[in-house]
Amino acid sequence: MRPQQDASDDPHLRADGRRAVVTGGAGFLGSWTCELLLEHGWRVVAVDNFLTGTPDHVAHLLDHPAFELVECDVNLGLDVDGPVDLVLHLASPASPVSYLRHPLDTLRAGSHGTSNALQLARTYAARLLLASTSEVYGDPLEHPQRESYWGNVNPIGPRSVYDESKRFAEALTYAHRRQGLVDAAAVRIFNTYGPRMAVDDGRVVSTFVAQALRGEPLTVAGDGSQTRSLCFASDTARGLLVAALSGRAGPFNIGSSDEVTMLELVEAVRLATGSCSAVRHIELPEDDPRVRRPDLSRTTRELGWEPHVPLPEGLRRTVEWMRDSGVPSGHGTGFQPSPST
Repeated sequence: MRPQQDASDDPHLRADGRRAVVTGGAGFLGSWTCELLLEHGWRVVAVDNFLTGTPDHVAHLLDHPAFELVECDVNLGLDVDGPVDLVLHLASPASPVSYLRHPLDTLRAGSHGTSNALQLARTYAARLLLASTSEVYGDPLEHPQRESYWGNVNPIGPRSVYDESKRFAEALTYAHRRQGLVDAAAVRIFNTYGPRMAVDDGRVVSTFVAQALRGEPLTVAGDGSQTRSLCFASDTARGLLVAALSGRAGPFNIGSSDEVTMLELVEAVRLATGSCSAVRHIELPEDDPRVRRPDLSRTTRELGWEPHVPLPEGLRRTVEWMRDSGVPSGHGTGFQPSPST
């Protein structure tokens, strides 16, 4: 079957005065999502408690007449004045450093936070999109991963606070859908990178780039043969909006099907930064997935979505942003990447 035209330019994505609530709107991906919604003419309410997000991510949006930033912990409640047509639930610590530092808040974001987001959508008869994760597949025994795959997750391991939080969030979301309470869907987001990533949050791209810019060794977990599929933030945000406005149930994989080993990523980062940094191998984190690549067949067939930004271009933009952010100054931070993020 020939893929549909990419739905990002579909006039149905235009707002026509509609209003969207983005939980976690001041986070890395949340800020990109708010930006894209505004570009399509939406009125946007970004909700964040700034546990891992920051107002700096949306500072450039604060003067926009259609944008509102609300400090609120969605785990405690989610009250929004005025109409709501779309709820995008992105609120959750998402990087290894963040969810290991805030394990209970991470579990609450998937449980209480998701329940409150669903209740908001139900109150206003709004469509809801849950931002889930490829981590629901765990250390997969199926490769590439289809949405029908149930996963291979350690329910009590250190990563479980994030993995199981999202698995529960999916179960809760689809229970509401089956009961006819909320028009809801989920996307499973694979590794996303780009400007506004926190440099010290353990994500592999930001860690490698920062280390390369500082002339430090690039810390590669294990032998570096483990693979990931990296998707630039603008493409991921576009995938979220396409899925949210599709009216379809999903879940949908959102990510890149271009798979790279960690050693291949090292070479790409060296090229993007002009660095000659050496490689230092470190111990693999517990339960770290060996492979990760989405099967995009359903996403392409039903949504017409696919990523546009190739890895070299995405790395170039990320390096430029990190240089502008002053990353090369100072000394090594001592953080180490998890190659799955």
